Amino acid sequence: MPLYKTLNPNSQTCVKIWKIAESYEELIGKSSLRPESLERLQGMKSELHQRGFLSVRHLLREFGYTDQDLYYDDHGKPHLKDGKHISITHSFNFSAVVVSDAIVGIDIEMQRDKITRIARKFIDYEFDYLDANHSEYVKKLTVIWCIKETLYKLYATPGLSFKQHTLVIPFTLDESNTSAWIDFDTKSKYMADFLEFEGFTCAYTLPA
Repeated sequence: MPLYKTLNPNSQTCVKIWKIAESYEELIGKSSLRPESLERLQGMKSELHQRGFLSVRHLLREFGYTDQDLYYDDHGKPHLKDGKHISITHSFNFSAVVVSDAIVGIDIEMQRDKITRIARKFIDYEFDYLDANHSEYVKKLTVIWCIKETLYKLYATPGLSFKQHTLVIPFTLDESNTSAWIDFDTKSKYMADFLEFEGFTCAYTLPA
């Protein structure tokens, strides 16, 4: 399927989202992979993960990059050889890539009721403004999870805890943005944007 959505939060940042409708054969047939990437792909047990991996390579091409332009550090954080910042995500039949001049994180998650069972593992302060009986509870939990995941990705520091070291400022789903903090070694503020589509939530975060 062609590109699903393109967003430009500012002049230095671009987000591209792909809806994965292609088969594994269609995706790999149009991909050029480094030996290391091909080995990683072949080691994946799930075709769903393989298709997500390959769709990210198609998104790279939308930015003008190839698989050869991407590498990962010792913490598993992706980097581009030209020095721009990148973050990558895929969930079920959606994937997304954000490229920016600034440090950045992105995440996509399917909205599912089971997130309520693990809420206490990643939320502390946020319970002060959440209503577990509200119809938007699952959606708000998913937004919070996505934002905290983006912070974890961009900070890429061992020991960072979703529950203890990150917090998301109160928001409404209509606002589509909020601020968030990392309080670990130093305290840093970030701006988080989020959107919903087809039962999924996507969030991306940049320094405030």
